[in-house]
Amino acid sequence: MLVLAGALPDFELQSDDGDSATRIAVTAALGAGAFGLLSALVWPLLVRALLLVPALVLGLLTFFLNGSLLLLALRLIPDGRGEADAETAVVVAAVMSLAASATGGALAVRDDDAYRRRLYRLADRRRRRDAGTRLPSTPGTVFLQLDGVGYDALRDAVRKGLMPTVGRWLGVPERPGAPVPRPTHRLTPWRTDWSSQTGASQLGILHGSTYDVPAFRWYEKDTGEVMVSNRPASAAELQRRAVARTGHGGLLTDDGASRGNLFSGGADQLALVLSMAARRGKEHRSRAGYFAYFSDPANAVRTALSFVAEVGREIGESTRARLRGRRPRVSRGGLYPFIRAFATVVERDVVVAAVIGDMLAGRAAVYADLVAYDEVAHHSGPASGDAEKVLRRLDRSVALIAQAVEHAPRPYRLVLLSDHGQSPGETFRARYGLTLGDLVRAGCGLPVPRRARRTLSPAPAARAAGEAPPGAEARGAVRAALHRPVEEGPGEPPPRRRAEPIVLASGNLGLISFPDVPHRMTREEIDRRHPALLPALANHPGIGFVLVRSAERGPLVLGAHGAEVALDELGDDPAPAALGPLADFGPGAADAVRRTDSFPHAADIMVNSWYDPLDGDVLAFEEQIGSHGGLGGAQSRPFLLWPRALTPPVADGAELVGAEAVHQVLRRWLREDQGLDVPRVTPADDRLPDAPAPTAFPASGQVVQDKTQ
Repeated sequence: MLVLAGALPDFELQSDDGDSATRIAVTAALGAGAFGLLSALVWPLLVRALLLVPALVLGLLTFFLNGSLLLLALRLIPDGRGEADAETAVVVAAVMSLAASATGGALAVRDDDAYRRRLYRLADRRRRRDAGTRLPSTPGTVFLQLDGVGYDALRDAVRKGLMPTVGRWLGVPERPGAPVPRPTHRLTPWRTDWSSQTGASQLGILHGSTYDVPAFRWYEKDTGEVMVSNRPASAAELQRRAVARTGHGGLLTDDGASRGNLFSGGADQLALVLSMAARRGKEHRSRAGYFAYFSDPANAVRTALSFVAEVGREIGESTRARLRGRRPRVSRGGLYPFIRAFATVVERDVVVAAVIGDMLAGRAAVYADLVAYDEVAHHSGPASGDAEKVLRRLDRSVALIAQAVEHAPRPYRLVLLSDHGQSPGETFRARYGLTLGDLVRAGCGLPVPRRARRTLSPAPAARAAGEAPPGAEARGAVRAALHRPVEEGPGEPPPRRRAEPIVLASGNLGLISFPDVPHRMTREEIDRRHPALLPALANHPGIGFVLVRSAERGPLVLGAHGAEVALDELGDDPAPAALGPLADFGPGAADAVRRTDSFPHAADIMVNSWYDPLDGDVLAFEEQIGSHGGLGGAQSRPFLLWPRALTPPVADGAELVGAEAVHQVLRRWLREDQGLDVPRVTPADDRLPDAPAPTAFPASGQVVQDKTQ
């Protein structure tokens, strides 16, 4: 405060006639003491009163609330020696809170020994408060979901040294020549459903059902509503349906905590849980998880300043990408810098603090989602430098949680997993100049935007030169489909204009529904109504395959050049040639598509983008250069990393398929805590002298023979 009083002309700590240095120091001490006392007493009340304020707004209000407290503190100084303008008070309060944070909590977070000492104090305080309450000696389990981090992305990050904590768990030395740590965990991939996105995967993991979740967003004809997985009302309805289907509350019903998730998992302790945000009542107020973190003004200011720094970092990185002409690239303006900062700073800080608090409280099961990587990879790319920086920070968050194990009142085992991966590639619109919606409208004979009409005709220069312009294959497919004659039955009137189709996108998965038809349309009905539509889609080079239901042959997969695969006619182990357009999408593609076809709310037409099996690229129907939601590449291959003390998720040589299967594995692990001696995951344990050889990571693209390496 003394330094700021000397540096800022509008901030004074002395009378107009001047004071001695001792008097000024006493005035500064009184002001600092009053500010600290007011922060300790008033700030928790303010945060609790502002729980209903959106998190982004609360982060910005932090500065102004601290400034108001400082102005009040200065007025409490005797003889009116403290004085500051409102703008100056905001600056002074922010700097003072940051200084307090730097000398206390912030330094503790940066230094392992100091942080452990702080955890000891928190644990001792909690033990004294809960004296007489006996916690079970059996281990608890913490499930940390690294949203969007695929199996291959995790292996590459460990190989590059971006995630040293995870590397130690797997027995990988931090650098060449370093001691080989004793592996404490094992790693295996698992395969998602066709809908490779958080809404389906996390619902399956936490509640045991992915039934009737065809995509991230879809249209339901019976209600006329568009379901979106990250809308509170939709998330609440999906959770209700899953509970009704499975007959149990979820993975976390027994003394569980759900942190930063779309769904509660049946937990009583909630923070940032979307499915509960739409419910009224204090017991359902998931934002109450903010209180435990932001009630500390040092935490609030530190996170707010980190938030601002992250916004600036994103603006700088996106500007450099644009100036250097990096491709592929999507727009990263508007509110995105603030959304990224919330995901990578606010959500991370609140969730990590909540998980550590759960462990110190001795809760039996905790499931937390860290969304930072997924958000950044969508806009910067899964293998970009931006995404790698996020992986480094995630590893540090994992390390902080691991350090809390030795301070917890019961042993804990830590399980890392992901809900899906991400597949790179440019957008469908960037490559072909039109969106999936434009293509559908053209195939239906409806007006299309002028920019899309230009892509349906060769450029004049290209016509003059006699060359095929970029995207000529796509335009040719559309034009050929549009010129297909309408085949009408005898005496059947020509189709009249009907309601326009609803086209929705979930990564590289597209859904097309006709809202004026109450049932799911068959292939035959679509051909009679829009004879050009299915050929336009199936023959477009940016589309891998199309799923429709035939009245005669059941679920039907359509591809280019008239390829058709009736899924019900395939055998148990079909040859690749029999899979037609599904052959490039890997094992299990036919089963995943067949299962989605059975959903009551599957769209009339479901479209999966083109996929390059060599590079792993897809074409997102959304504006994302790292996408997930359909089939193709790393998006369908998340990971599961578990302590060696637990039984393997599947038998040797078997594959873990579907989020529902992952749910059953996690439930089994929770039952294995009876009498189980779980080793503590601490740096000391990781460096035992009798450590075996480190885990060998195959090069990207190689087949992993040991499914539980």
